[in-house]
Amino acid sequence: MTDSRDFKLVPVANLCSAGGCPTVYDSGRGSVVVQGYAVSAAAAKVDLPEGELLVEIPVELLAEAARGLLFLPAAENRRAGRED
Repeated sequence: MTDSRDFKLVPVANLCSAGGCPTVYDSGRGSVVVQGYAVSAAAAKVDLPEGELLVEIPVELLAEAARGLLFLPAAENRRAGRED
């Protein structure tokens, strides 16, 4: 996905309340954006296409994000800026 249109990121899951930690966001475009720790392709021994990055997040964050994304009405409310 290389679409450069503006979009609003809505936090789906994170493991801290300070905002400076790995987070999974709902993009509102049928995808998620992940904030995490950069991993170099060379260190991971992976060939990456141009424009792609490797990001490491804790497994428990991925599980929490999956649970949050499965409850679609709540996700729709988050995108619309409404409370659940």
